[in-house]
Amino acid sequence: MPQDRIVVRGAREHNLKNVTLDFPRDRLVVITGLSGSGKSSLAFDTIYAEGQRRYVESLSAYARQFLGQMEKPDVDQIDGLSPAISIDQKGASRNPRSTVGTVTEIYDHLRLLFARIGHPHCPNCGREIERQTVQQIVDQVLAMPEGTRLLVLGPLIKDRKTEGDRVFEAARKQGFVRVRVDGETHDLAEAPSLDKYKRHSIEVVVDRYVVRRAEAPSDWARDAAGRPIDPRSGDTIGDPDAPRLADSIETALRLGEGVVLIAPAPAPAPAAAPSSDAAASFEERRFSERYSCPYDGTTIDELEPRSFSFNSPHGACPTCTGLGTRLEIDPELVIPDRSRSVLKGAVVPWSRMPTDASWRMKITEAVFEAHGWNPAAPINELPAEAVDHLLNATKDEKVVIRYKHERGENSYLAAFEGVVTNLERRYRETESDYIKTELEKYMVERPCPSCQGKRLRPEALAVTVATRDISDVSDLSITDALAWAEALADLVSARERTIAHQVLK
Repeated sequence: MPQDRIVVRGAREHNLKNVTLDFPRDRLVVITGLSGSGKSSLAFDTIYAEGQRRYVESLSAYARQFLGQMEKPDVDQIDGLSPAISIDQKGASRNPRSTVGTVTEIYDHLRLLFARIGHPHCPNCGREIERQTVQQIVDQVLAMPEGTRLLVLGPLIKDRKTEGDRVFEAARKQGFVRVRVDGETHDLAEAPSLDKYKRHSIEVVVDRYVVRRAEAPSDWARDAAGRPIDPRSGDTIGDPDAPRLADSIETALRLGEGVVLIAPAPAPAPAAAPSSDAAASFEERRFSERYSCPYDGTTIDELEPRSFSFNSPHGACPTCTGLGTRLEIDPELVIPDRSRSVLKGAVVPWSRMPTDASWRMKITEAVFEAHGWNPAAPINELPAEAVDHLLNATKDEKVVIRYKHERGENSYLAAFEGVVTNLERRYRETESDYIKTELEKYMVERPCPSCQGKRLRPEALAVTVATRDISDVSDLSITDALAWAEALADLVSARERTIAHQVLK
């Protein structure tokens, strides 16, 4: 039998009627025909099935037990078919979170590449981020205003499901007395019980600290942080308790595996409160021995593959949750016919809600009257200020609604909310699928304003390999992406080349 052809004899699988044919090997063969003519039955249920069966039979008995028994297709004989793994049909995913890269799993390799040899940059100033030493962290804490009360926290659990009992017990054995759970400080002796099905963050309180300045003559110069400068040596005299702070930060870094949190301490009694407003509070800051911007103090966590996944909360853009787009209310859909007035049903969502329309119309008429606008005028004849107020006004404005009843006239103070503002709020707050579907009739899909459609957090987009971020590489065509990967060996250092070798293969 010649080995340059595959010969099928007597194929009767499904709707095939004793088909016999042959076609060349090592060629791209296309099977065409009308729907129901047996194309898939021949290609997949006959040739594919027999090829897979022969491949499984070539394996050991131990391996076959994991793959299951393959049945022989209804065919008399197939010649010239080598034992092989065949590719089955697969329907395209309609998931909006799927891309060519994620479906083919190429993006998984790309995430691993960027996590291992990526160069992180500050998402604010664009400068490359370097690892931060303990002394640099101490200096930034001591630069806070005098009297600032703070907590030095060592992170133990970050946004993970846990009951917490073992974590609390381990902290007690190490001599700690306080712990912060989901932002609230507790004594370890009274640590709360946690729901193991919910995510929690747990930090140990390593130290409670108050920033102080060294005493010095009033005529001594001071630096930008208010620390005195010794005129004899020119050195800045720091906090006398700085060694204790350094020890606490080192302990917290060890507990947090390179990460320490500096958070505002709970407010003291009013008599002991600091006099300076600046010293009274500050935003919680995260410092890392690993990556921190030396210019503005921006710190990012250790790079991991999940940091570059738009399907993970650790990497997804918080604004669009990794979709790259956002549904927004379109004013053109809210008021499609601007030749009509408000009173004549120009605002379509209101005209479709008869139970709300009369009450909303009374409020709108009162607002128009208060501003001197005519509600009976067509929308396109109203001043731009009136149209913008009708669409986008917040709920801050209060107007008086007067109405009559059988006992006389009464008034009511009501809040006015713009049409777009109202629809966006209702879409955000509702849990009804029906309401969401109705509101989506007035919405359009636009690129996310935060990530510009790139789906990832700013910290992930600020990581580059050979001057490109992961979104830039994902947007390349297959030809350009292959050329970039092949040229990468010449664009990175020898150490990075060694690390990336297996991934690039």
